Amino acid sequence: MFSIFDFSLRINGFPIRKAKSDLDKIVGLSADEKKQFIENQKQAIVDFHLENNSFYQKLVGSKNYKNWKDLPILNKSNLQIPLESRLSKGFSTKTCYINKTSGSSGEPFVFAKDKYSHALTWASNMYRFGWFGIDFNRSLQARFYGIPLDFMGYKKERFKDFLSKRFRFPVFDLSYTALEKVLKKFQTTKFEYLNGYTSSIVLFAKFLRKQNLILKDICPTLKVCMVTSEMLFEDDKILLETQFGIPIINEYGASELDLIAFQNPNEEWLINSETLFVEILDENNNAVPNGTEGKIVITSLFNKAHPFIRYEIGDIGILDKKSTLEKPILKQLIGRTNDIAILPSGKKSPGLTFYYVTKSIIEDDGNVKEFVIKQREIDQFEIEYVSETELDLVQIQKIEQAIALYLEPNLHFAFIRKNTLERTARGKLKQFTSFL
Repeated sequence: MFSIFDFSLRINGFPIRKAKSDLDKIVGLSADEKKQFIENQKQAIVDFHLENNSFYQKLVGSKNYKNWKDLPILNKSNLQIPLESRLSKGFSTKTCYINKTSGSSGEPFVFAKDKYSHALTWASNMYRFGWFGIDFNRSLQARFYGIPLDFMGYKKERFKDFLSKRFRFPVFDLSYTALEKVLKKFQTTKFEYLNGYTSSIVLFAKFLRKQNLILKDICPTLKVCMVTSEMLFEDDKILLETQFGIPIINEYGASELDLIAFQNPNEEWLINSETLFVEILDENNNAVPNGTEGKIVITSLFNKAHPFIRYEIGDIGILDKKSTLEKPILKQLIGRTNDIAILPSGKKSPGLTFYYVTKSIIEDDGNVKEFVIKQREIDQFEIEYVSETELDLVQIQKIEQAIALYLEPNLHFAFIRKNTLERTARGKLKQFTSFL
């Protein structure tokens, strides 16, 4: 059978055959060989950029370094300069894969990957999705993502979807009428899997629950659902499993890097140690013990066009205690470093704590479809929500009591009912934002 997806990569200059072959070799390494491979590759990528990338030379301050931990932490503000000044010798914007980050961290930037590195990203995706019987060349995807709304951008994305065997449901309109159309498409199309933003897929599951429908009954070809880009809470996972009737797989990735972690069939959130090296560090950039939270810092082991070495992605996470260098396991993704709420007592709390506590009460009866929390002042918060009926005084008091219990008392909330919630240009929903 003609492999349209592989062919579309090859015709655009991405050596997918070599990438797949090389990835297979890495996957086949023994534990000791894998450790050695990671150390060799770390050394090789740093040496390459110190030799060939003036941006990285300047950042390090020298072409010599003694220890890995002496290398600087690269953050997003370092990268907000023209791309041309960050490219390595021998690479140009015409010979690389160029894209930009979504900006969900509030610090968007343009990045580059050399063509081999980008082909490895796709090989890595194919390998992991293959754990669940998904073949990018044959399996049809129901895609819940944003889409550019300008004419050319829209057409280009739709064409890419055709080549990638995807049908896209844009997430900017998730009204009852729009979700009815989504349902009709599932009734007439042999989708094998769903992939997309967690919040949008959860909304579709709530719609199905209201209709008392199971998606697998409507579309029997479905095998699995992969959610990405936003937090997946345990109760949402249960909702998705119930309403879809298929396994729900948690994916964590970044466009500038690769798939970072992907749940395997044993329900371990396995970190990609074939193309990335992931560290969890404290505020002083020292590695924390497994089981301790810290900032996630990632090295792209193959990207020669642009350095992503000890790159602070902006997320906070915890490695599992049984994690090893050759088999790292992400126990928990806590949220973004810029999503920290600072409270009047001086306490700092991940903004998702508010979201989680509020969520446990606000969605009890299924009235509220989705919501976001915004911190306007140190003790002033807004909860914007979409619902069938307005929250009543009893519900509001319950939320305020729970937050006083889990966080601290004397915080003030304004509840604002809306028809739709604001999403990023890519269609992501930012669950907590601090404006302090």
